[in-house]
Amino acid sequence: MNIEDLRDYCLSIGPVVEETPFGPDTLVFKIGGKIFLLVGLDQIDELRFNVKCNPERAIELREKYEHTVLPGYHMNKKHWNTIIANRELEDKKLEELIFHSYSLIVESLPTKVKQEIKGL
Repeated sequence: MNIEDLRDYCLSIGPVVEETPFGPDTLVFKIGGKIFLLVGLDQIDELRFNVKCNPERAIELREKYEHTVLPGYHMNKKHWNTIIANRELEDKKLEELIFHSYSLIVESLPTKVKQEIKGL
């Protein structure tokens, strides 16, 4: 997976907005105004991105894929993972982790916002 594949996938899963609220080097993907993925645009050799994760699942993933799934860099380590693409996980699994993050955020949104998202 490269950064263009990552971007295309994020934009394909729903009414997602991409922004650079932290400056021109960090691309953020949001649903309902909440972040579900962050990626640095200045990466050259190795694609890394942060995604939200269920705390129990985060621990399991970090243990199982210790060279690929790390505690979230500059994030709440209980709820966020940093994923290093193109190591131990195939693109399909990377997409599953991204969709899990997206789903967690959608679940946390107010009912009205969820209904608006489903209506689009």
